[in-house]
Amino acid sequence: MYKLIAVDLDGTMLNHYGEISEKTKEIVQKCIEKGVQIVLASGRPTDSIKTITEELGIKGYFIAGNGALVYDIQKNEIIYENYIKKEKVLEIIKICEENSIAYNVYTDKMILTTNLKFNVLYYYKENLKKEESKRTNISIVENMYEYVKNIEKEKILKITICDENDSIFHSIIKKVREINGIDVLDISHMSKKMIQQGTEEVPVEYFYTEISASDVNKWNAIKFLMEKLEIKEEEIIAIGDNINDKKMIENAGLGVAMKGSTPEIIEVAKEITDTNDNDGVAKILERYVL
Repeated sequence: MYKLIAVDLDGTMLNHYGEISEKTKEIVQKCIEKGVQIVLASGRPTDSIKTITEELGIKGYFIAGNGALVYDIQKNEIIYENYIKKEKVLEIIKICEENSIAYNVYTDKMILTTNLKFNVLYYYKENLKKEESKRTNISIVENMYEYVKNIEKEKILKITICDENDSIFHSIIKKVREINGIDVLDISHMSKKMIQQGTEEVPVEYFYTEISASDVNKWNAIKFLMEKLEIKEEEIIAIGDNINDKKMIENAGLGVAMKGSTPEIIEVAKEITDTNDNDGVAKILERYVL
């Protein structure tokens, strides 16, 4: 019997509008009623994930920042953390600023950005459909280097770097990889999302990577929960679509890739489910849990 289901959000549980279908909500609730732990495992900051756990009725735990922290929903506190050091973040910011490439800094509370582009534009458009208390907290910062330098209470989960140009993007990533004490996700394909502009659907396409502290990944965060909850690897299902889901998909008892996932994920998955627009998560939960 599977006891813990780790589920990615963007491209997995959420459809291309950033929404959860009624079918998926219903199936998730049935799994919870059966005593199964549904753990959202996302690269998003805590407040953004917290609103989704409320929508789904999840009262246990979630993983934020690609594994940089584990949050106990009932106790309303962080119970595991592995943040990227401020001096490393400042080095990365300097490289991005000097090369005029888009980047965002994810703290435990919000997304810091210098302008609304790429992935942050998607979150911004997603916010417009939500009531204010459930929106992802986005803050536009004029001088990112000085802002981060003066941060005291906020912890930094990760940095994302984005660009439409393949060669520019990879030249910057090469420079960032020279910094010690960080992990840079090796993402080589374009991210493709859809946003609503009036009555039209507009594609947002860009190359991106995510940078975190060394050894930060969703599987390490899951291992922390496994020990806490006394759950074995073979009792876990992990569902995702992108390279930041790879370790949890290849190590879980049942690793599941969404249809259309990045090829590296398809290769390590034991099962392929339907797309995020066709209730792929719900179909897996129905088949293996219910």
